[in-house]
Amino acid sequence: MMEQWLSVGKLVNTHGIRGEVKIVLQTDFPEERFAPKSVLTLLEPESKQKFEVEVVSARLHKNMYIVKFKGWDNINDVEKYKGWELKVSKDDLVPLEEGEYYHHQIIDCTVVTDEGEELGVITEILSPGANDVWVVKPKKGKEVLIPVIDDVVLDVNIAAKSVKVHLMEGLI
Repeated sequence: MMEQWLSVGKLVNTHGIRGEVKIVLQTDFPEERFAPKSVLTLLEPESKQKFEVEVVSARLHKNMYIVKFKGWDNINDVEKYKGWELKVSKDDLVPLEEGEYYHHQIIDCTVVTDEGEELGVITEILSPGANDVWVVKPKKGKEVLIPVIDDVVLDVNIAAKSVKVHLMEGLI
């Protein structure tokens, strides 16, 4: 079986001349993923070339993480990796609290109303503000936006890839 990867961040630029890089986060666990001695996989999106890097230090700076990797000591060592992605194996998932789910677990779940009507399949997760919104693609017709709030989402069954929802008046 092919190893599956989850995004942690994207290396977008250098920071200073001592080998630090700017990372745009794509994880809810930056403190763990960028802890000293953490090992991440750096992957070039087009060629799929990859290798492991070890975190020496990391800090939050203007909504990005500034990260120093072991062996990268000047700007010339890091400049060629702009645009590369940082990944972890699915085997390295952080355990979640009950009622919390990873995006990859929710995508492709079938959405059924509490009255038994199938609405469609979750194709995307939006994060516009206070709560996430699931984009549900029906077999025919327009996409449905489901707010992820307790009054609407009644049950999530990851094993069965199904979600039961209550459609409040005016939602569709």
